[in-house]
Amino acid sequence: MMRCVIIDDEPAARSVLEQYIADTPELELTESCKNALEARKVVKEKDVDLLFLDVNMPRLSGIEFLKTLSNAPRVILTTAYSEYALEGYELDVVDYLLKPFSFERFLKAVDKAWDKTEASQAADQVITIKADGKLYRVGVNEIMFAESQGDYITVHTKEKKLTFNQTLKDFYSQLPESLFSRVHKSYVVSLAKIEYLEGNLIKLGNHSLPVGKAYKEAFLEKYIA
Repeated sequence: MMRCVIIDDEPAARSVLEQYIADTPELELTESCKNALEARKVVKEKDVDLLFLDVNMPRLSGIEFLKTLSNAPRVILTTAYSEYALEGYELDVVDYLLKPFSFERFLKAVDKAWDKTEASQAADQVITIKADGKLYRVGVNEIMFAESQGDYITVHTKEKKLTFNQTLKDFYSQLPESLFSRVHKSYVVSLAKIEYLEGNLIKLGNHSLPVGKAYKEAFLEKYIA
């Protein structure tokens, strides 16, 4: 469940969002605010996961309000003016809804917010690896790629390599699906660590890994998304 706040000076716009949120089971409306100053108090005092933030408001615009937040929740901008899109994305907003927007388009923006939230939570995950007679706790966000070598795999991080007895398939099943991809029968890679893709080669730091034909389509769906 994501706790939401609407911030919009237009009653009709708030009403549309209130109905959309009510029709979306994974969302819960915490507050519907008519200006950014009112919303500041709400954001400071309550647990908020997602803001539906109008750009054009009196006294303090949505963009100006967003810049005042030191630890902002996820933000979906809503406005009738497309020229604010670039500035919004520079502030790392989840999505940009151009009024009037459909319920379908609203749901796509909500899905993006969910994906970002889940990816952030998954990046904090820690897995335990037994290698060289020792138990290592490795943060998921430290892993660059895993390489299969017969009955063993080697996990590569920026700082170390850990080799242990496990199949690549089983190890891959422990990783957050949104953050990693199987790219070859012998390789699983962290999507965030990829510098670039050139032809059928992935560049990760000092490593160049092949993309297998059987895995390329599924990999590209994640990589380009």
